[in-house]
Amino acid sequence: MDDIHYMKLALREAEAAFEADEIPVGAIVVCNGQILAKAHNLTERLNDVTAHAEMQCITAAADALGGKYLTDCTLYVTLEPCIMCAGAIGWAQIGRVVFGASDEKRGYQRFAPQALHPKTEVLSGVLAEEATALMKDFFKKKR
Repeated sequence: MDDIHYMKLALREAEAAFEADEIPVGAIVVCNGQILAKAHNLTERLNDVTAHAEMQCITAAADALGGKYLTDCTLYVTLEPCIMCAGAIGWAQIGRVVFGASDEKRGYQRFAPQALHPKTEVLSGVLAEEATALMKDFFKKKR
């Protein structure tokens, strides 16, 4: 499997968030070719500002592995992680992060570029157009 395949699955999660009237961000954690967790934003449903897709996915993946470190895993997320999520990604020592759209307003690269673990590899821009279009459609609907 490749990055585009897994990002398409993360986009499906983002679409589920869109349908649930959540900000459309989706995430997948993959380890050794196996999907450990899928999630999307749940901040509205749970009334919890920390219920971002990445946070939900990290918790579920750690539970599936039976350990808190995800060093051999890749996190696919449709939007650049925020500072909070980047911190969690760093603490979980996720080995690789692949994200779609950049987030110039709230993304970690602007505010905390060193938040991830030093060994974490990052690939950005995977299916960015699709992720951006979903976000734009969501906020257009809100106006």
